[in-house]
Amino acid sequence: MNKKFLIRTGILAAFISTVIIPLGCNPDSTSNPMDNTINIAFLHHSTGQSVWNGNSESLSYKIGRVVRKITGKKNNGAKLPRLVKDYNKKSPVKFTIDEIVFPKTEPYGWKNYPYDYYNIWVKNAGEQPYAEEPTLEMLTGKYQVIMFKHCFPVSNIGPDADSTDINSEYKSLPNYKLQYLALRDKMHGFPDTRFIVWTGAIQVESLITEEEAVRTREFFTWVKDTWDLPDDNIFIWDFYALQTDGGLYFPNAYARSAGDSHPNNAFSEKAASLLVHRIADILENKGSKTNLLGELR
Repeated sequence: MNKKFLIRTGILAAFISTVIIPLGCNPDSTSNPMDNTINIAFLHHSTGQSVWNGNSESLSYKIGRVVRKITGKKNNGAKLPRLVKDYNKKSPVKFTIDEIVFPKTEPYGWKNYPYDYYNIWVKNAGEQPYAEEPTLEMLTGKYQVIMFKHCFPVSNIGPDADSTDINSEYKSLPNYKLQYLALRDKMHGFPDTRFIVWTGAIQVESLITEEEAVRTREFFTWVKDTWDLPDDNIFIWDFYALQTDGGLYFPNAYARSAGDSHPNNAFSEKAASLLVHRIADILENKGSKTNLLGELR
């Protein structure tokens, strides 16, 4: 066997051991609580995917995409997994995050608004999935932390209807509040699980009316100031405040375009970093060292 072949083989083996193997670790293994590892379920759709990815033009993300095609595992070159990996190197508290599309397009439908979480987790609670979606009874059996969010159409809040109905899909402030109160009671039924709730995504000005934007601000202000209770197992990450930056809309400078409410790469990078700060603080200090954005107090 010639010397050049041995050298090339050694270089390839080194590359695989430093890149492929770490990125191909099984994210689905259930940890033993004794090993001080906390499993987090992140339930999301496309805006959550943007924050998970961070800068999708970065070299690490692109390498991660190649590795994913080879191994079939998640893209550990995305921003959020990389930040988690960096955190775990430095902290005695270790955590993993599994991203879960919730709900899926079929059979339930691409809807993750207050009604839908209420419908799946409260109205149809139990040990069996509802429309092939996991209930809280199922999720809490595997995960110690559950983090969830809404897609930006949550901000298309209409005027109050003639009656308030917790079982209605109509997007109104009274309906949202009833559904959130029921969700809070449900989450309090799992005191050993911590829940991280994102305040909802808002849209760029061209895609939402001023009245809808005002109602959205009212609802998520209520979530932070009234719905969220001190010293319980529910924590807030204020994505809405991060997006609006004190205004009513998602600024075009933070979005993919003036007609697309998904976050752009720069905003997604920033959001991912703040989110990991907030998660780490919730795990270590019950959220006492950071504000709702994830910034140090």
